[in-house]
Amino acid sequence: MNAPSNTYMIGGGIGTLAAAAFMIRDGNVEGKTITILEALPLLGGSLDAAGSPETGYSLRGGRMLTFDNYECTWDLFKTIPSLKSPEKSVYQETVEFNELYKSYSQARLVDKQRAKVPVESMGFSMHDRLELLKLSEASEEQLGNSCITDWLSPSFFETNFWFMWSTTFAFQPWHSAVEFKRYLHRFMMEFARIETLGGVKRTIYNQYDSFVQPLRHWLAEHGVQFETDCTVTDLTTSINNGLIVVNEIHCLNKSIPTTIRVDADDLVFFQNGSMTDASSIGSMSAAPAKLNKTTSIGWTLWEKLAKQSPAFGNPAAFNSCVAQSYWASFTVTLKNTQFIDQIIKFSDNQPGTGGLVTFKDSNWLMSIVIPHQPHFANQPDDVQVFWGYALFPDRIGDYVAKPMSDCNGEEILRELCGHLRFDLDAVSDAICLPCRMPYITSMFMPRLKSDRPLPVPLESKNLALISQFVEIADDVVFTVEYSVRAAQMAVYQLLHIDRPVPPIIAHDKSVKVQFEALIKALK
Repeated sequence: MNAPSNTYMIGGGIGTLAAAAFMIRDGNVEGKTITILEALPLLGGSLDAAGSPETGYSLRGGRMLTFDNYECTWDLFKTIPSLKSPEKSVYQETVEFNELYKSYSQARLVDKQRAKVPVESMGFSMHDRLELLKLSEASEEQLGNSCITDWLSPSFFETNFWFMWSTTFAFQPWHSAVEFKRYLHRFMMEFARIETLGGVKRTIYNQYDSFVQPLRHWLAEHGVQFETDCTVTDLTTSINNGLIVVNEIHCLNKSIPTTIRVDADDLVFFQNGSMTDASSIGSMSAAPAKLNKTTSIGWTLWEKLAKQSPAFGNPAAFNSCVAQSYWASFTVTLKNTQFIDQIIKFSDNQPGTGGLVTFKDSNWLMSIVIPHQPHFANQPDDVQVFWGYALFPDRIGDYVAKPMSDCNGEEILRELCGHLRFDLDAVSDAICLPCRMPYITSMFMPRLKSDRPLPVPLESKNLALISQFVEIADDVVFTVEYSVRAAQMAVYQLLHIDRPVPPIIAHDKSVKVQFEALIKALK
């Protein structure tokens, strides 16, 4: 098709920003014809980061990166200049940073005695190995919408492997067996080095400052229009030759009801669903508010669209059980080095080299990570920041007699220092901002293939869907790559771009990778 007269993109996450970049770079679309509509004041979606030394920094989370698997992400960022060093691409900057700061965790698991757990062995019994092999070789049709627990015995969830794999990727036993299998294959290279996180790569700052900001700057230079504080409430559609066509976009732009007419040769991209929808931030003295989709409208538009056709998927498969899709994180801002100095001594890792430290016996299943400093582009030299999260925030703490979801920042620091056997003096000047995310692992919920729409649904004429909730064969959700790949697929299909989407590299078919994984499984 010819370039669209106008393109409207609903949602300002990394998928949308990537789609706009692919349209400009590979589709020769003029940036001034692209408008991004974002409900929040800032772009970036789940790749967020904000704050200051005075109020405390906060980021809801960070996504794991590798150079071996993120084919579409690096295809994009090889052509986006770094903001820190404009003569370099974001990709080049990231490669150079990881050559200086290599991941090699020396305190991956810590037990209740505050001792480092030996992790050379995965802790499998022969029964565990056989069950894991059976699951990994089952077809997705056989797995259906089953849970991981339908395939693995209770003993498996006490192995070193499970504690490391589940906290690295945020899996829960009740999550989708299909998604677990996909991770085993997509990240088979990481299976053999899961105890050191040797394959994990990091951006120079948090992913908002290192990915979103350079990409937004590049798009702005090319004329892309950004409408923040603009909430899309509905889409008016019609049927044309059996295909669903978007005719109007209804929104609240700065709280003013507005209707955008979508002409015949216009395109619409929509980020359906959000894993950080209804998230809330607490403070040192207050726990985060307990929100859900009834107090937010992040899922509403997809639910309305899905009622029109099964081709638009089934959001209820993902957002119907907050108890199984939520966990909590926290960001800590420090103004002296006492805590970081003690962590370095305990872990034998300098900041930015250790990855997750997981307290495997903690009731909350708490983990922390100390990134390279500074972690924020505007972070002063005398300030340190680290991040942590817990997979079981509904459980009573070991040192604080309440669930993490009911805890303020001071109480979370007390729990953390209890596990580390640190005096509270180490965090006396700290600002800890807890965050509750009711849908953070909603894309891992058991689902059928039909529950996720294609990036360009078969019944759609001018509407594409970009998110963690579309169907991409063999790829894994909860990654930046999934959003960027969905964006690239949708743009290339709608614009008929004669350039292949970078294929998923099948590392799991490599004899070397298979052999290394086998050796690790037998330890």
